[in-house]
Amino acid sequence: MNPQLFLAFLVVAGALACTPGVDWAYSITAGLRQRSFVPAIAGLCGGYVLHTVLLVAGLAALLTGIPGVLGWLTVAGAAYLLWLGGTTIRSWRGASFGGSPADAPAAANQFRTFVQGMGTSGINPKGLLFYVALVPQFVSPEASLPVPVQSGLLGLTFVLLVAVVYSCVALLARKLLHSRPAAARRVTLASGIIMVVLGLVLLAEQLGPVLGPVLLRG
Repeated sequence: MNPQLFLAFLVVAGALACTPGVDWAYSITAGLRQRSFVPAIAGLCGGYVLHTVLLVAGLAALLTGIPGVLGWLTVAGAAYLLWLGGTTIRSWRGASFGGSPADAPAAANQFRTFVQGMGTSGINPKGLLFYVALVPQFVSPEASLPVPVQSGLLGLTFVLLVAVVYSCVALLARKLLHSRPAAARRVTLASGIIMVVLGLVLLAEQLGPVLGPVLLRG
């Protein structure tokens, strides 16, 4: 691979991974509420691995090129964020940070956390657009590695970056707030609100152009 392009990709991808968003909110919530935040981070990374597979297979560009598909993916992602954020908001007062003996079996909790994390990043259309619009800019046709291999390596590099960044976010949340239940509950509530707000923004982006003329006529 082209070393200059790869270093430039590391800078851009690292900056994106360090930008707070719904992934950060989910990582913080997992760091505060779960016995282990590893399943949550693994789920978030799993969603980006899915995007990497789609990119290498050429399906990502195909999906974004079909009229209406990206819009429906955005609506699905918005609905999922609204559900996840609403669930977080409803449970913030009685949250037992770090888990408790009364919790459901650990294996079931971990699997559910993993699936929720994978849904958070996997259904996010902005993640799909990142792989379609940004990753190809750092692929060199003159490099010795085939283009699909370069794309896969860049995608997995991003997965590694987010794994490190989100693990640090969850760990810091646990270290700084775990001994402060009141503050931890407020942060959990804020994380749920962030998910709901982002879901509403995504929904408005898709439904606004459709409902706007109807409302004006009414």
